[in-house]
Amino acid sequence: MEGLSITEVKALLDEKTRLYNSTDFIETDPIFIPHQFKLKEDIEIAAFFAATIAWGQRKSIIQNGIRLMQWMDWQPYQFILQHSKQEQKPFLKFVHRTFNGQDCIFFLKALKSIYLDKGGLEACFKSHNGLVYDGLVNFRRHFLNIENEASHVKKHVSDVLSGSAAKRLNMFLRWMVRKDDTKVDFGIWHNYQMKDLMLPLDVHTGNNSRALGLLKRKQNDWKAVEEITSNLRLFDPIDPIKYDFALFGLGAFDAFYAE
Repeated sequence: MEGLSITEVKALLDEKTRLYNSTDFIETDPIFIPHQFKLKEDIEIAAFFAATIAWGQRKSIIQNGIRLMQWMDWQPYQFILQHSKQEQKPFLKFVHRTFNGQDCIFFLKALKSIYLDKGGLEACFKSHNGLVYDGLVNFRRHFLNIENEASHVKKHVSDVLSGSAAKRLNMFLRWMVRKDDTKVDFGIWHNYQMKDLMLPLDVHTGNNSRALGLLKRKQNDWKAVEEITSNLRLFDPIDPIKYDFALFGLGAFDAFYAE
């Protein structure tokens, strides 16, 4: 934003982060879905589905997330491990944007394989060098590696090797890894430190970042994620992705950026 110094930009983001990093906004956000659970595995499965369908109107995202949890009898971990083919049938009619029933069935099967054979979701996101980029590569390889059925769902699992910004997966990791006194994010995963997280970059956070002079790259791709995250680490090297609340909230609630 023209006219703001870097000090003023940081002050604005700090102010908006304090405002929007609040449980008051949970009911209007997809994170509402995993907040219905206490068990670690229930939280991460509910969060994974909520993040997967987190595009479009937030009201629709939440409604469809609730529908998925209802079909799992509000016990997603138990359902993933024990569900029968008959119990998959309701999911065939699921539709959220381009995510359909066949995609949903694949997700159920893939998650069952991940929990039974690969140590669970957290283990599949692990990276030996602590880089989220490598963790996202590892996860995609694990998740799509069942029964050669993955062709129709590849578009729903971001590929950072092809330059994707991986907005929804980075948001999911924020939910799982970040932890502070507000208890909006869960902080139940320990395979990354908060400083290692990457910004969940989409059109809105990208536009707001450019308006504030924090992002020069025009494409919303992985290079842009690296650029904006690097700049946010200058403001807070320990917890840079807390500013996701501000960059999103400026557009969603403040109408900060206009085309």
